[in-house]
Amino acid sequence: QVQLVESGGGLVQPGGSLRLSCAASGRSFSGYVMGWYRQVAGKQRELVAAITSGGTTDYADAVKGRFSISRDNAKNTVDLQMNLLKPEDTAAYYCNARNLILGYWGQGTQVTVSS
Repeated sequence: QVQLVESGGGLVQPGGSLRLSCAASGRSFSGYVMGWYRQVAGKQRELVAAITSGGTTDYADAVKGRFSISRDNAKNTVDLQMNLLKPEDTAAYYCNARNLILGYWGQGTQVTVSS
């Protein structure tokens, strides 16, 4: 059974940092793009950052220069380092693994940026 389990969310003040982690299990994710999405209630889920198994990354314009995505292919983990957090980064963050045929989601972790 494939599982993606996120951790690391929480409450942080503006300008602070958080690190999200996602542990994937149940199969090999070699060849999968792994990424982080976020969703605010009433809005569509949006891509935050993604990384291929070869290490190529992609970021939403809103987080470029502040967030950094990394993955450990041997451990099937993907992390999102979030710095200089802003109130508009408040959302539920979801881990995702996908290839051309299949896609998997984690259950989400809440990030709240507030003073």
